[in-house]
Amino acid sequence: MIYLDNSATTKPDPSVLESFQQVTNNYFANPSSIHQLGGTAEKLLLTAKKQAAELLGTDTEEIVFTSGGTEGNNTAIKGIAFEHQGRGKHIITSDIEHPSIIEACNSLERLGFEVTYLPVNEKGVVSVDDLEKAIRKDTILISIMHVNNEMGSIQPVIEIGQIAKKYPKLFFHVDGVQGLGKVPLKLKDSGIDLCTFSGHKIHGLNGTGVLYVNKHTKIFPLFHGGNQEQSLRSGTENLAGAVSFVKALRLIKEREKNEWRHLEDLQQYLLDVLSTMDGIIVNTPQNAAPHIINMSVPGIKPEVIIHMLGEQGIFISTKSACSSKLKDESKVLAACGFGRDRSTTALRVSLTYDNTMEEMNIFTKALAEAIRQFKRALE
Repeated sequence: MIYLDNSATTKPDPSVLESFQQVTNNYFANPSSIHQLGGTAEKLLLTAKKQAAELLGTDTEEIVFTSGGTEGNNTAIKGIAFEHQGRGKHIITSDIEHPSIIEACNSLERLGFEVTYLPVNEKGVVSVDDLEKAIRKDTILISIMHVNNEMGSIQPVIEIGQIAKKYPKLFFHVDGVQGLGKVPLKLKDSGIDLCTFSGHKIHGLNGTGVLYVNKHTKIFPLFHGGNQEQSLRSGTENLAGAVSFVKALRLIKEREKNEWRHLEDLQQYLLDVLSTMDGIIVNTPQNAAPHIINMSVPGIKPEVIIHMLGEQGIFISTKSACSSKLKDESKVLAACGFGRDRSTTALRVSLTYDNTMEEMNIFTKALAEAIRQFKRALE
């Protein structure tokens, strides 16, 4: 099997699974219980939080364990909106955000909020100038992703953070899900007030994640109850999930430091080969994140190629924009200005450090053969 859909989800690392199992077996008590077992579980939870903060370069009280990217994004966006709507109801985001951002913003518009959706250029990148011009007196939140999940384009979040610093009553949220472990991002003193991470993108488990909330940032909690997680996320903590997330985070940070060139080499090989193949147009821009390659094959439905490759044990993906009028059109590629011949025929290859150059060679040959077979069938 050659698995090249790692931006959708990654295979859990065996040591992550082991840590989850150990905690489940030995630390099953509720961390809120006052007996000794509960106290031991609570200590382990605090240790996990400290370790996550150390790995992310934040303070311990700024870490909130979540169920993943969608919860983190919704908590950040709606939490800021509900808490600070008295100062304004204007939000800035982009046209190419993850559905958990776009749909959260759409839901707030139905409640009377106003959202500015910034356009992107052909590389899938927002203009910092456009963003700064969009800021108004009633703007309370900017939400821009770090790495786009379809194109791999890297947004100028560092520059945006510096702009956000000029407006102390405005909050800046970053969806950091796709960049974690592949594209370094400093949180402390960055101007970023909230940042979302997900475990299953870094060889962790589904249902695990972290939301960074700057200690000076106040949000309205979406969950009310037992006041867990600094009262920002009530509910009995998923202790095993938290510990396993930290394990995955530690491993991916080590690999980012030691193996980043391997990931870049794999991507460059693919870009070089794909750019010479008949019938393929590469959409991913230069200087993109090293693990995502987006391409279009005009004239062939993506599902056809995905099925043909899948029969050979090679797994890639396509991204369909749920809000598009055309079900098979990529809203991201359309926002970049690409025509329907490219936006409706997009394929995505997403890598991880476990992939090999041999796999890239096998994949590109299989892809070329699949395209040839399809064209011969039409003759």
